[in-house]
Amino acid sequence: MTLNDALIGSLLDGRYRVEERIAVGGMATVYRGTDTRLDRVVALKVMHPQFVGDPAFAERFIREAKAVARLSHPNVVNVFDQSADGGTAFLAMEYVPGRTLRQVLADRGAFSVRAALDVMEPVLAALGAAHRAHLVHRDVKPENVLITDGGLVKVADFGLVRVTTQSEASAANATTPGLIMGTVSYLAPEQIQPTGPTDQRVDVYAAGIMLYELLTGGKPYVGENPMQVIYRHLEEDVPPPSRAVPGLPSELDAIVAAATARNRDARPWDAVELLASLQRLRRGLTPAQLDAEPPASTRPAPRFAATEATSVLPAPGLGPGEAPVQPVTEATSVLPSPGLRPVVPPSRPATEHTAVLTPQRQGPPPLLPKRPYDEPPPARKPVSPRSRRSMLWGGVLAAVLAVVAVLSYLLSGAVYAVVPSVLGQTQAQAAATLNGAGLRGSFSQAFSETVPAGQAISSDPGVGQKVRKSDAVKVVISKGPERISVPDVTGKPLDQAKQALTQARLTPGSTTEDYSPTVPQGSVISTTPAAGQQLPVNAPVSLLVSKGAAPVPVPDATGKPVDQAQSLLTGAGFKVALAADQAYSDTAPAGTVASQDVTGTASPGTTVTLTLSKGPQPVAVPSVTGMNESDATKALTAAGFKVRTSGLNFFGLSSVSSQSPVAGSMTPRGSTVTITF
Repeated sequence: MTLNDALIGSLLDGRYRVEERIAVGGMATVYRGTDTRLDRVVALKVMHPQFVGDPAFAERFIREAKAVARLSHPNVVNVFDQSADGGTAFLAMEYVPGRTLRQVLADRGAFSVRAALDVMEPVLAALGAAHRAHLVHRDVKPENVLITDGGLVKVADFGLVRVTTQSEASAANATTPGLIMGTVSYLAPEQIQPTGPTDQRVDVYAAGIMLYELLTGGKPYVGENPMQVIYRHLEEDVPPPSRAVPGLPSELDAIVAAATARNRDARPWDAVELLASLQRLRRGLTPAQLDAEPPASTRPAPRFAATEATSVLPAPGLGPGEAPVQPVTEATSVLPSPGLRPVVPPSRPATEHTAVLTPQRQGPPPLLPKRPYDEPPPARKPVSPRSRRSMLWGGVLAAVLAVVAVLSYLLSGAVYAVVPSVLGQTQAQAAATLNGAGLRGSFSQAFSETVPAGQAISSDPGVGQKVRKSDAVKVVISKGPERISVPDVTGKPLDQAKQALTQARLTPGSTTEDYSPTVPQGSVISTTPAAGQQLPVNAPVSLLVSKGAAPVPVPDATGKPVDQAQSLLTGAGFKVALAADQAYSDTAPAGTVASQDVTGTASPGTTVTLTLSKGPQPVAVPSVTGMNESDATKALTAAGFKVRTSGLNFFGLSSVSSQSPVAGSMTPRGSTVTITF
């Protein structure tokens, strides 16, 4: 089918080359392509041709691009561009190599609790960012969750996004009257029977269904056709996951029940609150509970195919005369009201797609299973006296049980109440909400990086749980983000500075070195950020450590008297010390500096040790008596002496008759030896 796709190989908008079909959805087909301008791989979401001329679908397509552009979150698939090429409308999006969560579920079935939480937490983080940006996804399902080869989880397909701010709602949320947007298995009751605008709690409901599916490997509601699934959303509570997978923690049952409550006021307020509940649950579970592998599912094979197609279905609850519903096939299709020809996109998707549901003519859903009261009543038989007595006692027993049930219900209502959602409310609003439910609140405060100061972060017991009216509901109010002042560690040794940062609940960051004329070597010059700045808990703080003062030239003091040498060196910023022993020097007179241990450059404050000279080293004067003048001069010069002559040396033939100093005497090298002829 890919070979017959006319878009393969084409260049959209003169920029995006279409290379391979990835998936087919209810309203669009996704291709892998290349942005030839930036030379990067992209995903191209191309609207189906039959929807291009529909202003509502075109507006929804553009709204998806604008909505995702408002989000900057690592778990949301980015949209780079939105454009059209002739009759082809498309989005250029981030290409995420990997698989959908639906494909992973199909391969492995139910997840362990840890694996389920590892998927749900980033999904809820992405939805929470959308909810805080006043966006409702409205199509949360495993098909729209992508998992990269490296394990990164990303939420995709904001095609049904709804803006919840008052200023934008009228323009951005316009839909065709009577349309119910979503995917059948994940529709919240208020999407099926609208009582007002849908809000972020429809995403919470769908996330609860998805959590159930991860824990059990199957959907909570199945049926022979979509209408049966829709009626079950309206009439039945989602069963606890532990019923399908025995051994699951009861806390998970409570969270799934709260997230999928048919009354949206009993659900967590948004994905952030549901995420907080899952994170608290994770902290309370043991490694054995988190990593226990689920047993083989004992659930029967679903009668309604796991691959749900895009369809037009009648809304439930309509009166007589309603048009019959056509059976749903695996092909992606739009089933219009009678008299219109269905339009089928050119592919058979392997994933669940977005459903567009619209009311049609009234009448009961024909494919629902026949109910007992639809059968004709059987013919009556004569009743014997004994049967009458049995019926009488049975009636009395039933009445007693009914009275007991009513009293139990009334007493239960008098003693217990369901905890409403107070997330995001001020303390006064939360107290009023709890009072309205017959409860009282016990308030405390805690820091929060995500919830603004003064708003409720969480409640204990959680939303949807029953609590005695005599017990207080513990509500935590946000103090806003916790910020810590960077301590002043200037001048402290590096180890002490790191200890001070750790005690302040900050993290010692990178360490660099530089010269400082005032800070001792090994001590802190400054921090980044600077002392006094406010940082989140465990934020890194970089340290600049002193290497001491910058090196300067060391003056040469050799050959100078001691007092002059000391003045020269101390004036340059150095300390001076004298060596205990003196040394002979042929160049430095006795009492002057013979040598110094530091030369070239050094840091100011460095100690320079001076060695004083004892003068030239004494050596034995060689004997030159009887030598002619030339040989005597050579011998004395080689020994380090100077030569002076005395007497008459006729024609240079005379011999040395005497010398002074005499031969063998110890005389300083460089002294003068007088030879006499």
